[in-house]
Amino acid sequence: MRNRTKIIVGSLGFLLAVNPALVHAVPKERFDQGSQMCRKLTFFNSGWVSEGAALFKKNCKSCHYHGNDKGARFLYSESFTPRAWNRIFYEKTVQCANDGSWSGLDQEQLRKINDYLYLNGFGTYDPNDAESCG
Repeated sequence: MRNRTKIIVGSLGFLLAVNPALVHAVPKERFDQGSQMCRKLTFFNSGWVSEGAALFKKNCKSCHYHGNDKGARFLYSESFTPRAWNRIFYEKTVQCANDGSWSGLDQEQLRKINDYLYLNGFGTYDPNDAESCG
């Protein structure tokens, strides 16, 4: 199999190697295993202006910030790939899901947080997509 790595010269003359297998288009939908439904993702319902982003900041970032005294790992949307975020929210194997930290959130709120993290997970930024660059 041929490696299709491309060499791109940036505006400052730097050479960048881009492997298309690592660059993903911004996802437009995600299958939620818990509800067995396909959820449509847009900037407005899953981007940084969405309710999911606000819920993530209010609930998750209250523990998962740099230098916290709770022992919680620092998290941000790109801490995991979209598939890994789906697995975290479906399997609920993380400490937060099991220690009662998620108990103040209903299933729809958890889905909105998952939507936000899925849309903005590691490897989803596409500089050629107008929706992803504002």
